[in-house]
Formats: sequence, C-alpha cells, structure tokens
Amino acid sequence: MFQHLKRLGTETAIYGISTIVGRFLNFLLVPFYTNVLAPGEYGIVAYIYSIIAFVTVIYSYGMESAYFKYSSTLEIGTPKQNFSTPFFSLLGSSIVFSLIITLLTSPLAQMLNISSHYETIVIYAGWILAFDAMAIIPFAMLRMAHKPNVFAAIKFINIVINVGLNIVLLVVMRIGIVGVFISGLVASVVTFLVLLPSIFRHLTKEFSTPLWKALLKFGLPYVPAGLASMVVQVIDRPILRALTNDATVGVYQANYRLGIFMMLVVSMYDYAWRPFYFSVVKEPNAKEIFARVLTYFLLFMSGIFLALTLFVENLVNISIFGKHLIHPSYWSGLNIVPIVLLGYMFLGISTNLSAGMYIQKKTQYAPAITFIGALVNIVANYILIPSMGMLGAAWATLLAYFAMAVTLYFVVQSFYPVQYEFSRMIKILAAVAVVMVLYYSVPLPEMTRSSPLRIGWKFGLLVLFLGLMYGLRFFEAKEISVLKRFLKRERTDEAPIEEGARPMDRDGV
Repeated sequence: MFQHLKRLGTETAIYGISTIVGRFLNFLLVPFYTNVLAPGEYGIVAYIYSIIAFVTVIYSYGMESAYFKYSSTLEIGTPKQNFSTPFFSLLGSSIVFSLIITLLTSPLAQMLNISSHYETIVIYAGWILAFDAMAIIPFAMLRMAHKPNVFAAIKFINIVINVGLNIVLLVVMRIGIVGVFISGLVASVVTFLVLLPSIFRHLTKEFSTPLWKALLKFGLPYVPAGLASMVVQVIDRPILRALTNDATVGVYQANYRLGIFMMLVVSMYDYAWRPFYFSVVKEPNAKEIFARVLTYFLLFMSGIFLALTLFVENLVNISIFGKHLIHPSYWSGLNIVPIVLLGYMFLGISTNLSAGMYIQKKTQYAPAITFIGALVNIVANYILIPSMGMLGAAWATLLAYFAMAVTLYFVVQSFYPVQYEFSRMIKILAAVAVVMVLYYSVPLPEMTRSSPLRIGWKFGLLVLFLGLMYGLRFFEAKEISVLKRFLKRERTDEAPIEEGARPMDRDGV
C-alpha cells in the first residue's frame, strides 16, 4: 500500500509545487488588484470571470473526463485516435462558439449588465474560452502520460505571461480593467502555441466517429453536473452583485481568494488523484488504499485550515514598499476566510469520494449530486445575503459543498462501498474543534495583530493540535515506524562526507 501512496504523493508533490508556484504568482494579482483597482472595478473583473467559469463547462462538454476514460482503456480506436478525436471536436466547437460571441458582443454585454465602455471585454472573454478549451486534451494527455514536469512548466509559462502583462497594462499603460482580459487572452494563446509540438506528435487525421459518439455519451452527463458545480463555486458573485453592488463583490472576491492555499491543496490532489485511482483500482486492497488516502488528506487539510485561520490577519497586514498584501479597504471581508477554507475542505473530501462513481461508470449520478449542491447554494444565497451580506454568500457556498459531500458519500456507498476510517477522522475533527474553541473563546489583552504574545498564542494552538493528535492515538504503530525510518534516513543523508569520498553526480559516476 505504501508504495502506491508514495507514487500518489510524488506526483501530487510535482503537480503541487508547480500549481503552488503558478497559483501563487497568480495570487499576487490579488494584492496587485486591490492596490490598483477600486473595489467596484475589481468587482466587475470577478463578475466576468464567474461568467467565464460557467461557459467553460459548455466549451469543454465533458471531453476531458471522457478522454481519461477511453485513453486509459483503449476500448475503441488507437492511441492517436483517442487523442485526435476529442481534440478536433473541441477545436471545431470552440471556434464556432467564440465567433458567435464576437458577432453578438453588444447584446451579450447588455444582457450581462456590462457598460458599453467595457464591451470589448466580452470579445476577449470569448476567445480566452476558445484557446483554453483547445488546450484541454493536450494537458490531459500530459497527465495520463505521467509527465507532470512538462505539464507544470507550461502552466507556469501561462501564469508568468498573465501576471507580467497585467503589470504592464494596468500600471505602465494604465488601460484599466480591459488590460486584465487582454492579459488573459495573450497567456491562453501562448499556452496553446507551446502545446503545439505535443499536439502534432499525437495527432492523426483518422477521426473515429464511433469513438466520438462514445466520448459524447460518457462526457455529456458532465455538462449539467459541471454547470451545477459552477453554481456551487461562483454563483455567489452574480447573486451578490444583484443584491448589493460591484464594490461588495470586489471586497468579497479579494477575501475569498485568501482561501487560495486550501484551494491549491485540493487542486493539486485532484490532478494526481484521478489518474491514480484508475491505475490502482485492480489492486486487491484498492478500497483500503482509498480510505487511507482520505484520512491522510483530511489531516493535511485540517492543518492548513488551522494555520490560515489563525494567521490570516497577520498575512493581510504584511507591508511591502508601503503597500499591504491586501489593501485596507478590503479588510472588512476577512471574516469570510475560515468559512471559505471549510468549504474547500468539503470539496476535497468530495474529490476523494467520487472515485467509486467513475470506477463503476455511474456518472449518471453526478448531475443529481451537483444539482443538490447548486440548489442549496442558490437558495441559501438569496436567504442569507439580504441579512448577512457577503458573510451570507460564504456560508451558502460552505453549505453547498457540505450537502454535496454527504450526498456523494451515501450514493457511492450504495454501489462501491469503502470502509472509511471514521474513528480516525473524528479524532482529527475533535482536535480542530478544541483549537478553534480556544482561539475564539479565550480572551486576550488588547494588542496589535503582530504582538509577540498574540503570535505566540497562535503558534501554541498549532502545537496543541499536534499534541492532541498524538494524545488521541491517531497515528498507528506502523505509521510511526515509517516516519521514524524516514527521519533516520534524512539524518543519514545529511551526515558529513568522509575524507577522500565525493558525492556521485547525476550519472552515478
């Protein structure tokens, strides 16, 4: 089991490091935007990108998941046909969709309640969607081929171009929020061009109609599920905008993005998890592996949740060259951060639980599960936002993720039962609860956020969490033994080299 877990951990680490670096560079746009754009302007950017998230589902129509399924089994067609058929499908449909958006720019802008001054944003958004969709299958191919380094490098290029152009267009050229979308389009175009060598190596003119029909049959159920998933993830922005204003959306978006570190954890896990469980499913102890992975993942997410919740106020207070990480005009939304983090935790749990649904080819349940989350989110947003404002939007999203995780568990257990380690997971949640109760209930003297006593108290709570995990006997003897061997090996590797000896180079010479 540990061999399989090691492989998952290795690929997750590679995807994770690249994702963390790339997303962190992208995250730098948040303090950049909050220090350059007014909350109302940032609110428009957040609103348009929430619309892009919805339309992305239409552009991709489940082809990525269908590609993973059929390219891994080769039930129909050759390896090159399994790449070319979904690629050509997305290439043709994306160009058609974006041409329609270009021709209907004005009415679409009016429908979205976008000022005529920003009409060109709609065109840029349409072609961002096209180039991103055309890159879906090439990126999926890299993941299936276990080439995380190449995948990571190309994603990194995309982020660097996007961030760099944002700085040039908004600070140097001062063209306003239109520059945000020009930057995104250029980054998407360059990314597609960089993928062209890989595309040509796997391309064939043989378009397989039977395979295409099978791909559509498998992938199309993902469209309603994907749309419902987008409702869960981003419907709060349009609803919040409709019930409040652009400035409130801007403040909400800036603080929501502070949950990036939990989102990164879930994203990098998902990148490695889907190819992993398809490759492990035939192992005799596959279900035991899946259960253990969820336990470890929940433990890791809980540590991230506590660290960010305890230190978020210190994070935003960081000042570089006189500029705060997040401009003070956005600090009124800091109270949504712990709620956002919890929502991402339930999303991570759902990612693990969904394995049985794909393994058993029961994707027809996906729409119902995600529609439940979407319904909960929409209803909760309209109920909570009028009285709680942006805090209500955050709670609505958390409730939606929770509803999806619970529903997914009972549905999947009915046809692919896995004995999850609930007793161990309860210990994790109990330790988290104790720390949070102490953090919010123990009164401290009035002091600044950066007071040594206040920071020391927070670090003490993190140590308490680890102590509670040990005191509750969370770790099994075998796990402790593996950890001791790992630490012993690390100490051995760091031992000084004896005189006359020299380390081997990369070729082992």
